[in-house]
Amino acid sequence: MNLTILPIQIILLIFLVFAVSRVVLRLKEGSLTLGAFLFWAGIWVTAGLAVIDPGFTSYIALKIGIQRGTDVVIYLSLFLLFYLIFRTTILMENLREEITKLTREIALLKGREKK
Repeated sequence: MNLTILPIQIILLIFLVFAVSRVVLRLKEGSLTLGAFLFWAGIWVTAGLAVIDPGFTSYIALKIGIQRGTDVVIYLSLFLLFYLIFRTTILMENLREEITKLTREIALLKGREKK
């Protein structure tokens, strides 16, 4: 483990502490489930490990058959982004359906009131 801390590591660690604080805050206010909390806390803690010890990504990369630590970070980031885009698309589709149902119900109620 390298004991020299670079300025970029300090900046990234400050950001990661902020990100973890936001996740904890969202859990406390109830807008984040325990599962989502564990997911995001895991992401940010893993990122913190990679910032503190960049060799950590190389170790993980070699264990899963990838040559460089940077590559494993890029691959995992892309997979995570695609997964989150998929989840967001499903959420938006469900919201669209709910809005359509509510709009129909409101229109029917207003139609009955006019009669």
